This record gives sequence, structure tokens and C-alpha cells, in this order.
Amino acid sequence: MRCPLCKKPTDISKNNRFRPFCSERCRLVDLGTWASGDYRVAGGKVDDKEHPDDRRKSKFLH
Repeated sequence: MRCPLCKKPTDISKNNRFRPFCSERCRLVDLGTWASGDYRVAGGKVDDKEHPDDRRKSKFLH
């Protein structure tokens, strides 16, 4: 198997604590990409509506 980030061959056994990545560096770079929002899951537009629980909480706060 190859590292999903740098494409170097990687050990996918339990001996590699960074699997499926080849190293801690590749694992952290991938995590940073997710955290910055550069990876996205395809899907349709979502309406930005209040969650029903939010309205119930606001009743108790007033």
C-alpha cells in the first residue's frame, strides 16, 4: 500500500502506528488539511436553519 499523502510505500501492519500514512508528518499534514476545511464531502446545499432544540432552550432562557 502507498501513503495517501506522499505516495511512498507504507507498512499497513499494526507495527506502523501512523497507518495508513507512512509517518507522523504525513498524518499531521492530512489532519491539518481537514482542520482547515480544504477537504470537503460532496453534497447538496443545506439550509441554515435553527435546530429545534435551540428554540426550546431559548424559551427557558427568557
